[in-house]
Amino acid sequence: MKTWSMGVIGLAGLAAIIAATYSSPAALLGVAGLTALGTGIGWPYFLGIPAKKTLAALIGLPGVGSAIAATYLPAPGFLDWTPSFIAAGVTAIFVMQLLRGTGQAQRLESTLGSCAGVMLSCLGAGWIASSRFNGVREMVLVAAISSAIALLAGLIRWPDRVVAPLGIIGAGLAGPLAGLVFSDIAVLPAALVGVVVGSVLVSFRRLVVLRGETLDLPAALGIGLAPVSAVGSLAYFIDKLLMY
Repeated sequence: MKTWSMGVIGLAGLAAIIAATYSSPAALLGVAGLTALGTGIGWPYFLGIPAKKTLAALIGLPGVGSAIAATYLPAPGFLDWTPSFIAAGVTAIFVMQLLRGTGQAQRLESTLGSCAGVMLSCLGAGWIASSRFNGVREMVLVAAISSAIALLAGLIRWPDRVVAPLGIIGAGLAGPLAGLVFSDIAVLPAALVGVVVGSVLVSFRRLVVLRGETLDLPAALGIGLAPVSAVGSLAYFIDKLLMY
């Protein structure tokens, strides 16, 4: 698969999140859980590290647990258990690497990369927290639209020095516009969400470019869903810090 497949998968993930947000909490939990599992399955393939099946479980399951906790924890502590799930996942990865023994191939890369995958998987619970925060779903929509603009910019087969500023500026402009059209969210929080999520997404595009290899389906799934997962928590914390 080509590098632009990351953007296509990311857009599909965003569409599923928005549809589930305006459907029911159970639907959003299902989508968040599938996003975490997709990240877990695909991330080891993107990194090209051994023990992919075991690492897929260790990366994806903490994300599922974080999503379940964010769905059922009382306000305002929607993400109170997320650090615990991240810590549990990281600990499990270190234990697994110890069990592999010394002298194993790519041991350091596998450990560090998998720990990053656990964090990305768990951050997807932020979409649930954003949806539940004061019962306002508009920030989810603003973050998703900004992310979609950045992902669409990433589909353009131009150099990063052109695509990166285009994606960040486009997302930064789309945020306030979406806020004005679909809600009464202030311009500053919407613009900040747009710029931050745009920066994150174009950074992941750079990772794909630097990898320099054609993506297989699991790798495209992991690198497509991982940044979408991270954007959820970014939007939630910006919403919480600037709007209330």
